[in-house]
Amino acid sequence: MARRWGRVAAVAVVLAIAAYAGLFPALNADAQAERQDASPTQPGFSLTGSVVHVADGDTFTLLVNGRRERIRMASIDAPETTKDADRPGQPYAQASRKALSDLLAGRTLTLQCYERDRYERSICNVPLPDGSTANRRQVEAGMAWANMEKQGRFMRDESLPELENKARGQKLGIWRDQAPVRPWEWRYRCWQKQQC
Repeated sequence: MARRWGRVAAVAVVLAIAAYAGLFPALNADAQAERQDASPTQPGFSLTGSVVHVADGDTFTLLVNGRRERIRMASIDAPETTKDADRPGQPYAQASRKALSDLLAGRTLTLQCYERDRYERSICNVPLPDGSTANRRQVEAGMAWANMEKQGRFMRDESLPELENKARGQKLGIWRDQAPVRPWEWRYRCWQKQQC
C-alpha cells in the first residue's frame, strides 16, 4: 500500500513539474496567461520592410519579403478611427493617421519589436533615420497618448509620459480639445457600452 501511494505521489510530482514547464497546456493555463500578459522591456526581434499602408495613428502595414505584416506601435495609443456604425471615431483620428502617414508612408524601415498581440500584430518601436522614433514623434506632436492603459502595463518607452505632458502644455493636436478622451476609455465607454 505504501509503495502504491509512493508511486501516486511520484506521478503527481512529475505532472506538476510538467505543468509548470508548459508541457501540458491545460494544466498550465494560468501560468501561460501570466506569461502572455507580461510585457517585455527589451525588443525581441526586428522586422525590415516598406510601409505600404497607414491605418490610423498607431497602426500600419509593413511589406516584409513580400509578406504583409500588421504593426501596432509600442507604448502609444492614438485616437480611434471609425470602424463601423457601432464604433465611431474620435476627434483628431484622421489628423493622427495623416501625421503618421507623413512620417512613414513609402519608407523602408527596420523596426524593433517586442511581441505579437492577440490580433497577430507585431508590437514595435519604429526608429527613424534621425535617431528618434515615430512612436515619440506621434506623442510629441499631440497625435497620440503615452499608453498608460492598465496602469502603464503596455509602456516600454519611459520617456513618453513626459513628452505627452509637453505636448499638452503647448496644446498640440489632441490637447487643443478641452477634455480629450483616451482611446482605451473610448473603446470601453463608446464602443462597448454605447455611451458616446
